[in-house]
Amino acid sequence: MDISVEQIKELRALTGAGVLDCRKALAASNGDIKKAVEWLKEKGMAIAAKKAGREAKEGIIGVYVHHDKKTAAMLELNCETDFVARTDEFQNLARELAMHVVAAKPMYVSPDEIPAEEIEATKEKFAKEAREAGKPENVVERIVEGKMAKYYEEVCLLEQPFVRDPDVKVKDLIKENIARLGENIVVRRFARFELGG
Repeated sequence: MDISVEQIKELRALTGAGVLDCRKALAASNGDIKKAVEWLKEKGMAIAAKKAGREAKEGIIGVYVHHDKKTAAMLELNCETDFVARTDEFQNLARELAMHVVAAKPMYVSPDEIPAEEIEATKEKFAKEAREAGKPENVVERIVEGKMAKYYEEVCLLEQPFVRDPDVKVKDLIKENIARLGENIVVRRFARFELGG
């Protein structure tokens, strides 16, 4: 099948992928742009998974101050090389994530950071609520699992829906950038400031 330059340009504009990757994706999906986007996403997630174990010691501090000057956030975003840390794309990601912290008010980077006592207390609270609502014991465990997933979305940055695109979780946004930039990217820590808070 012949792939036109216009198709490649359109796919590049949508995904930011390289010319060769766009050509391969379009060939694999018989010229269907939507299928090609999905093909590239799957490929990107596979690349991101391979890079996840690599050490990320370089990076920048992303800063966002809300327009009212009453809330702000600082976020340490790490990557593997200083070269990637200096790119506009990486710096924009750091700023976008800091802006997300201001808007969504996460308390932890990931569920791994939540103290074990807090997790247990939250599970107990959800189980007690389910039992008090008269749910059978075999259903209580599933209810607790579902509520814990929702709890993680509320308090953990990586589990939250990204404020600019609620269909994408923050961790998936980071994986997309890992695939695009070709390096492991890690949110190390963040701090949120609120006037009088």
